[in-house]
Amino acid sequence: MTAYFLDSSAAVKRYVRETGTRWMISLFRQTPANVFYSARITAAEVASAMARRLRGRSLTAKQTGRAKKRFKRDFQRRFFKIEIDAQIVEKAEELAEKYFLRGYDAVQLAAALKAQNIRTAGGGSLIFVCADNALRLAASAEGLAIEDPNAHP
Repeated sequence: MTAYFLDSSAAVKRYVRETGTRWMISLFRQTPANVFYSARITAAEVASAMARRLRGRSLTAKQTGRAKKRFKRDFQRRFFKIEIDAQIVEKAEELAEKYFLRGYDAVQLAAALKAQNIRTAGGGSLIFVCADNALRLAASAEGLAIEDPNAHP
């Protein structure tokens, strides 16, 4: 069993066709035992990404509706959500200053570090999956194993 933390830049690739989509789909199909973590805010970020694609006309209304439905179903059933609490926000402040991250990117990284702590306590590890270069570099500097879905066309 492999555990992955998906930030929104990676999660959206599972539902909207772009570079890395096939690889993301394979993570979900490889084995039902794969475990997925994500920050609770990922739902809002994925909804925003889909709405921007609809507005930009790279997705039709029908495609957007299907993608949103699949994401909501998976997010509810297959993802362990890391809730955004005061501890996560404090850690995100630290990470934002340390690595010059955008706000939600810092929150995503803080949530991933919490997920890593959960996995480590249970004897497992976590792979941070992200398509954002700055965020991946910060995650690596924090000791997380990383994977870039864009490296899998």
